Amino acid sequence: MGPFTDLPAAITWLFGLQKYGIKFGLSSTLNLLSRLGLDHSRGEYVHIAGTNGKGSVAAMLSAILTAAGYPAALFTSPHLVRLNERFRLAERDIDDARLLALINRVHGVIDETEPPTFFEFVTAMAFLYFLEEGARPIILETGMGGRLDATNIVSPLVSIITNISMDHQEFLGNTLKEVAAEKAGIIKPGAPLITGARQRRVLEIFSRRCQEVQVPMYVADRHFRVRGSPPGRFSYFGLGWEIPDLTVNLPGRHQYGNAALALAALEILARRGFDLPEAAIRRGLTQVRWPGRLERLASDPRILLDGAHNPAAAGILARTLKQLRKTGRLILVLGVMADKDVDGILKKLVPPAHTVICTRPRYFRATRPEDLAARVTALGGTPLTAASVPEAIRQARELAGDGDHIVITGSLYMVGEAKAFFEAAEAGSG
Repeated sequence: MGPFTDLPAAITWLFGLQKYGIKFGLSSTLNLLSRLGLDHSRGEYVHIAGTNGKGSVAAMLSAILTAAGYPAALFTSPHLVRLNERFRLAERDIDDARLLALINRVHGVIDETEPPTFFEFVTAMAFLYFLEEGARPIILETGMGGRLDATNIVSPLVSIITNISMDHQEFLGNTLKEVAAEKAGIIKPGAPLITGARQRRVLEIFSRRCQEVQVPMYVADRHFRVRGSPPGRFSYFGLGWEIPDLTVNLPGRHQYGNAALALAALEILARRGFDLPEAAIRRGLTQVRWPGRLERLASDPRILLDGAHNPAAAGILARTLKQLRKTGRLILVLGVMADKDVDGILKKLVPPAHTVICTRPRYFRATRPEDLAARVTALGGTPLTAASVPEAIRQARELAGDGDHIVITGSLYMVGEAKAFFEAAEAGSG
């Protein structure tokens, strides 16, 4: 097959690689880069793993480093609406022409005897794009796990593990210790570890790995911390920095903790020669963008998007909604992947909801609305069903009155479809 001439065809082919599923290992990514003639070791990297919050931490790092004048790169997953979102340089998503060119270049070096997975392919695209553009540093978010994740071919300047809870058990293990051991695989010689993990047994695993590779470990609330001072402000007390009266452009008090992880990592980068003035830190935090995480789409009624896709994230969402929602009813538009801890997510989100509209995004792993509704009923909830995300949103709007909140959640695939729906509606009315 020759090069693709239009982006939609290229993206359709690329998503076809999902038939190869999820494959842990580093050799396929390394082989792709070798055939591209790319020396990835010349890059400067920040590597981030964790169950929740890693995207927010990565986005804060990108915004602050860009504000400080660095050509910072950000590779994240999944995207919400457009594939371009996964490749951000100096806070700008890659344009369509460059995206098509990257797909063609990586496609041109595939060995048919070793077909890459979707994530291995896009990871190779990220290295190719960012290294050729001279990005500094390159912020890499793991796709899943850490030890055998396709991104784990780098020797970073600093490693970040946000937190650990049970998720992706079919791939990472059925115990917290097994999951922690997989995440600990990103800890490398020469790269101090910054972590927000709190469980003693998890920290023991991280500490043991740090001792093996002879790097320090810095733990949130032990070596660095934040103190909130409402409304919407916090102060950072770090490894050496003290920065009072900060604000961050992401809703929810849990973002203060994510900001602490980002700032601690920036302290490590400053020790490595990065010039990071306080003014750039303040400006970056006020400009950070990370869509689909308590993102407000409309008012009267207020419509919020949040990609809470595991019990820990659902718990954070429930607590934040309690702080945000002083009056009115809560109407949930909910879709959850069947391979997730569905009951664990529902136990956090169903009790405060007046109505739960059960639906499913267009993805083969999604739970059937009828099955989701049965679980909601078992928890004492009041469910409705809708065959699609657009239908569920229309139902929610018909039910909602002034002062009510509609929250679309349960999966990033839900958030992506909802964003696409609202963007199409806005384009049609414009």
